[in-house]
Amino acid sequence: MFAAVAAEVGRAVGSDLTGICRFDPDDTASAVGSWSAAGHTPPFPVGTWIRLGGRNVVTRVYETGRPARIDTPADASGEPADYARQRRFGPVVGVPVNVEGRLWGTVMVISMSSEPLPPDTEDRLAGFTDLLANAIANTQARTELRAYAEEQAALRRVATLVARAALPDEVFAAVAAEAGQLLGADFTVLGRYEPAGAATYVAAWTRTGREFPVGIRVEPGGTNIHTMVFESGSPARIDDYTVVTSGAAARVGRDWGFRAAVGMPISVEGHLWGCVSVASMAASPLPPDTEDRLAGFTELVATALAQAEAQATLTASRARIVTAADGARRRIERDLHDGTQQRLVSLALQLRTAQLAVPPGADELSQQLDEVADGLVEAVDELREIARGIHPAVLVEGGLHAALKALARRSAVPVRLDNAARDRYPGPIETAAYYAVSEALTNSAKHSGATLVDVRVDIRDGRLHIGISDDGEGGADPRPGGGLIGLTDRVEALGGRLGLHSPHGSGTTLQLSLPLDGRGEPARTAAPGPQDHDAVPVGT
Repeated sequence: MFAAVAAEVGRAVGSDLTGICRFDPDDTASAVGSWSAAGHTPPFPVGTWIRLGGRNVVTRVYETGRPARIDTPADASGEPADYARQRRFGPVVGVPVNVEGRLWGTVMVISMSSEPLPPDTEDRLAGFTDLLANAIANTQARTELRAYAEEQAALRRVATLVARAALPDEVFAAVAAEAGQLLGADFTVLGRYEPAGAATYVAAWTRTGREFPVGIRVEPGGTNIHTMVFESGSPARIDDYTVVTSGAAARVGRDWGFRAAVGMPISVEGHLWGCVSVASMAASPLPPDTEDRLAGFTELVATALAQAEAQATLTASRARIVTAADGARRRIERDLHDGTQQRLVSLALQLRTAQLAVPPGADELSQQLDEVADGLVEAVDELREIARGIHPAVLVEGGLHAALKALARRSAVPVRLDNAARDRYPGPIETAAYYAVSEALTNSAKHSGATLVDVRVDIRDGRLHIGISDDGEGGADPRPGGGLIGLTDRVEALGGRLGLHSPHGSGTTLQLSLPLDGRGEPARTAAPGPQDHDAVPVGT
């Protein structure tokens, strides 16, 4: 559009050269269109920029907002005048272009001779500036609308990750990529601060194709974006990284070719957490609205961090509750075994001894004592089952491998056990795995009509994976207050995942995954199911 307008203006006015420049906030002017009557290379290639100042037409229009002319090039000064003399430009006339009441730029016509341009040149140019201003306003409106839509789409993609409680590292990587692409930057870096101000790069993106060194630590100090943001807690910008920067972070930036950079603080619940910065390899400063556009991303990062911290606190609290409950179960089981159960066994033995003293002919008394003795034996067996349900002694003594074998032997439905987990694991992990298999076997026996249950246990990627599948009727529905919901709470408190797949008529599959370091991460998705199934998280 600008090239077409420049050509139309040049032909109408009868000039040798025509140029259209946009004024930028940093006291520079950028060429956006030009035309030459001789058809030669345009005098102002698009993208050419120059610093304003001195006595010349473009600077006068910028400073006054009014038309300006210079009829004697020798009287001009400043970088624009030097540019003109190098190309042997003659007299120049320029008029302002105002868009929606604000000075936008200038249209200039240039003569290659020494004769001044006609005195009515300013008035003739004015007619074109109104048309040009309308065209620019319409183009800017479309551009701004498209940029707004792109910005909202980028923020929405990151917000979706935050809403589904994605891991902070995943959010960091998405913010780095989305912000860099949206702002047209060459680099995006997210840094996390230490109390003394050192920054560790936790995520980065670059359009250069090279891999930016995520994980490095830079010391504070000097003049650079990370130090400036840390010391002020406010946005910071550097328009020329090659001149005014110093310190460790600046050396990293210069090594990668930073020329201009902008940084925004990331604050979590009122405390400075880190900084997100974008950098350009171009010689010109980053746009003046860069800080505002970065702000939306920093808010999403802060939200993700706050959510992760809250989730970690909740998970730790739930894990403490589960550990305390398991400890209480073990104490009750031990007390029952060492106290009540042993007392009943002793009474049964004493009763059998008393039976030996029953005189001959007291058949009725002997029968009554037999019934009491048998009742005591049944009570001991029932108490043993209760104790096993509270906390199985075989799990404490023999570990998960032995405990699962015992479950399989006692199951009312035949069990095919494939158990590759033969080591000892953290107590809460073994307990959660045991109760998951126990609950699944109980449900298969009571509700599914299954004739066979497959239990598979293996270790992958530092996690304990258990799959329990039966050939029953399916249709299992985890109800509030049911055993599966309780298991889900126990598993998720340990950073595990529990998934259920139970279509009607196709059996039931329960998938369990637990971290073997005992810490894990909060559950968000189900463990991968078999190839034919898509397990979904229990409780959703």
